[in-house]
Amino acid sequence: MTPKTYKGYLIDLDGTMYKGAEKIPAAPRFIQRLREAAVPFLFLTNNSTSTPEDVAARLTDHFGIEAYKEEVYTSSLATADYLTTLGVKSVYVIGEKGLQEALKQAGFQEDTESPDAVVVGLDREVTYKDFETATLAIHNGAHFIGTNKDTNLPTERGLVPGAGSLVALLERATRQQPKFIGKPESIIMDEALQRIGLAKEEVLMVGDNYETDILAGLENGIDTLLVFTGFTSEEDLKSVQLQPTHTVQSLDDWEIEG
Repeated sequence: MTPKTYKGYLIDLDGTMYKGAEKIPAAPRFIQRLREAAVPFLFLTNNSTSTPEDVAARLTDHFGIEAYKEEVYTSSLATADYLTTLGVKSVYVIGEKGLQEALKQAGFQEDTESPDAVVVGLDREVTYKDFETATLAIHNGAHFIGTNKDTNLPTERGLVPGAGSLVALLERATRQQPKFIGKPESIIMDEALQRIGLAKEEVLMVGDNYETDILAGLENGIDTLLVFTGFTSEEDLKSVQLQPTHTVQSLDDWEIEG
């Protein structure tokens, strides 16, 4: 039973809508129920490497989840929105297609000499020279921005370095602290609320990871729903003081009211 009617949902992807390459059977049904109830939602992801078009296509084609690019809000889009509020004009970027395109479409100019900001996301082809350029720019006063804190990513081979690990190298090299954008930070949550057009007390953050999804809600005054299909287990919750607002074994167990 739903103890409260929510006017909108912010929904995590990996572990919530799918798990790696595996389908989560309840996920497409959950999204379809939201559509039938005419309840707006955003897929909210720390993934900075994929464009919203690519994310939506993967959800639809690989996992049978009806999704559209307008419903996807990535850490790259949130970064672009945040930089706009700072009045930034030029950037130096360490990152892949999703981040590069988000910043380009927002009108930022690429600058390797004296950028207003250095933006760091996951980049699986990054070089020492890239880090060298970024380090010098930060030393010269550029804003230091990290798309997200995720130090590792789960793959079929195990945990590999994430964007947070690349940011950590620059933290040591510059002795400066970055501004992080993605979950659980307030920046991506505030920007997502603006996108969906609702107040924080009107939405529910749905996810599988206590450290990102649930803390994003808890630290920003947003109710949370933890689903036990991914990263965080019931046993894990025994060691944390702040608990999710709601928990379910499956998204099929959650009632949606329009």
